[in-house]
Amino acid sequence: MPRVSERAFIAETIAIGSELLVGGRSDSNSLFIADQLGESGIEVRFKSIVGDYRPDIVTAIQTAARRAGIIVMTGGLGPTIDDCTREAVAEITGRRLNRRKTAFEGMAARLAQWGRTPNKGQLRQALIPSGAVVLPNSVGSAPGFALSWKQALVMALPGVPREMEVMMVQEVIPFLTKRFRGLATLPRQPIRRSVFHAWGLSEADIDTKLHGLIARGTPVDLGLLASPMGVLVSLTTKLHHSVGRTVIESLEQEVRSRLGEWIFAEGQDTMEAVVGRLLSKQALTVALAESCTGGLIGHRLTQVPGSSAYVDRGAICYSNRAKTDMLGVPAELIARHGAVSREVAAAMARGIRERSGVSIGLSVTGIAGPGGATETKPVGLIYVGLNGGVGESLSKEFRFHGDRSMIKQRSSQAALDFLRRWLIDREIE
Repeated sequence: MPRVSERAFIAETIAIGSELLVGGRSDSNSLFIADQLGESGIEVRFKSIVGDYRPDIVTAIQTAARRAGIIVMTGGLGPTIDDCTREAVAEITGRRLNRRKTAFEGMAARLAQWGRTPNKGQLRQALIPSGAVVLPNSVGSAPGFALSWKQALVMALPGVPREMEVMMVQEVIPFLTKRFRGLATLPRQPIRRSVFHAWGLSEADIDTKLHGLIARGTPVDLGLLASPMGVLVSLTTKLHHSVGRTVIESLEQEVRSRLGEWIFAEGQDTMEAVVGRLLSKQALTVALAESCTGGLIGHRLTQVPGSSAYVDRGAICYSNRAKTDMLGVPAELIARHGAVSREVAAAMARGIRERSGVSIGLSVTGIAGPGGATETKPVGLIYVGLNGGVGESLSKEFRFHGDRSMIKQRSSQAALDFLRRWLIDREIE
C-alpha cells in the first residue's frame, strides 16, 4: 500500500461569504471544523476568508492546494446568484457541473418535509462537479461534495452553522477516516485539546496566573482567547496518546488550581448550562427582571433543554414606570438613587421573586450605551441584584467596555456568574 505524505494531514479551511468581510457575521465555522479535524489527527495550519466573488474563490482554492492536502470550504452552496462555490470548484478543477440524482432527491425530500418544492434557484443546489462524491445534508437543503484535485482533497459544505456541524460529524469525518485507513497512513495521533472557560479576570490577569505553567521543551501549546463571554484557555498537544494524556491531565489540574473559582465551565459547556444544573440539583426556581439586557438572560437560560424545570418567568422592565408597576420598586427609591443603582437592582430582584413565588429573583439594570450616561454613571455601569428570600438581598456593581451589544452580552454573563457563585456557596453551606 502507498504511504501517505505528511502534507496529506495538513488542512486549510476556506470560509466563503462577503458578510464575513464587512462585519456582518463572524466566522465560527472554521473553529468547529478545526476542532473536528484535530480530533482525527489532521492539523489545520491555514485559514482563509473570501467573499462571494468567483475569481477570488478560485484563487483561494489554488493557494490552499499548494500548501494543504485537505481543503474544507464552508459557504456559497445556497440557491441565490451570489452562491458560486460550486462554479468556482468546477472552474479550477476543470470538471463539469451536472445535476446529480442523489443530490436532487435529498434536497427535494428535505424541502418536502417543510411543505415546499424546489424552485429554480434551489435546483442549482443539486449541481455537483463531475467525479465528486455527494455529501448528504440531513438537516438542510444544500448537499456538499468532495473530490480529489492534484494532491488535495477538496470538500465543500454549506455555510449555515447547524448544517455544517452535522455534516462534519456525519459525513466528513467518516469519509476522511475511511479514506486514510485505506491508504496505509502515517501513525498519526489525535490532536488533544483541553478547554477551560473563565469569567471575571482579564486575559492579562489569566496570563499572569498561568505564567510558567508549561515547562520549556514541553510540546504543549497554551492558548488564550478573550471574548465578551470571558477568556477561553486551551491546552493543545500532538504527543503520543498515552504520554500526551498524562502530560495534559497534569497541566489540566494545574490550570484548575491556579484559576480556581474563575473557571465556570470546561469543554463545550456554557455558563447557562452550568447554572441550570446547579438550579436543578438544588431544586430551585428562578425569575428574571431585566432592564438593560432586554431579555437576553432569559433567552440564554431557556436555550438549555429542560430549563422549564427551573426557569419560571422573566420581565423586561425597561422603563422606570415598568419597574414600579411590574416589580413594585418604589418610585421614590428610583428618584433618590437612580434606576441604575445597587438599591434599585436589589429591589427589582426582590420584587420579581415575591410576585412570582420562586426561590430566586435575579435582576440587572445598567447603561448599555452609547447614550444615557452621566458624569457619575458612565456607559457600561451595570448592577446585578439577587434575592433568595429570608431577608437575603444582594447586589453587585460591574463596569464593562465595548459597544452596546458587547455590554449586553457581558452583563448577561455577569448576572449568570453572580447566580452561579451564589448557588455554589449555598451548596457548600
